[in-house]
Amino acid sequence: MEKYLIAVIAGTVSGFVDRWLMLRSDYRYYPTYPHAYLTHLALGFIAAGLGAVAIPALAKPDYVAVTFLVLAAQQFRDIRNMERETLSNLEKTKLIPRGTDYIEGIARVFEARNYLVILTALLNSAVVYSLGWQYVFLSAPLCFLLSLRLMAGSHIGDIAKIEAGQLHFDGSILKVNDVVIKNVGLPAEREKILREGMGVIIKPIDDNARLTLDAPGQRMAIIHDAVSILGSKVDVGEPHFAPLARKQIDQGYLALFMLANEPDLEYLMEIIKRVPVLESTRGTTLSSLYGRKAAD
Repeated sequence: MEKYLIAVIAGTVSGFVDRWLMLRSDYRYYPTYPHAYLTHLALGFIAAGLGAVAIPALAKPDYVAVTFLVLAAQQFRDIRNMERETLSNLEKTKLIPRGTDYIEGIARVFEARNYLVILTALLNSAVVYSLGWQYVFLSAPLCFLLSLRLMAGSHIGDIAKIEAGQLHFDGSILKVNDVVIKNVGLPAEREKILREGMGVIIKPIDDNARLTLDAPGQRMAIIHDAVSILGSKVDVGEPHFAPLARKQIDQGYLALFMLANEPDLEYLMEIIKRVPVLESTRGTTLSSLYGRKAAD
């Protein structure tokens, strides 16, 4: 009995710590409120407990206890719906929205993190049960590193080159380099844009990246993250200075225009490099047979 108890405790603690390490919050992450931290840590503790009891239950054997893992999978699937609903409701009050693709990506991540917690707890429980409690100090850090690696994902800086662009007007048409952004009618607004605005060129490194940047959801994510840090001069009912990302239709790269509260072009380019590549927009053209032939 003592052996089972030690295995369950070791698995539960390691799984809970794993969830705590994966619970991050900055301008790209959610949650950002204390009650949301508590909710996800509590769910992480439950997930860790479920994963930790699996090996001792099989060893006893008590196969009924293992069926709780099936029930847990259904419950953690509901986490995605909870996050999607929460963020969608918050979206209605944002001047610069995240977009549905970004929200869906966040919801999937929160579901997946609980499965990683179950796996971490299960593996560490198995190690302690089979080899002894001392080995958890080796297996647990390895599981933590693996979880963080799996959750890292890729960023825009991995798939595109970010360069400074030049804002200018062709008559009343605002352009960044040769990319048309929008029509600006009032001379005062044009002067303000030229004086305070910033332009960035985002060039994909291959066809997969080009397909990713083509997606409106990925562009919305780039704009949202930039605005979250640098701010914007958009107000309710006044979209004249709204940030926009447009495509150079012949060559496939993006041009981003932004009028920020903190106009720092170098920092803007660094922010764009760190924007996550959304799963729902990830291009895989070159992985297909015809994509490889076209590339050749």
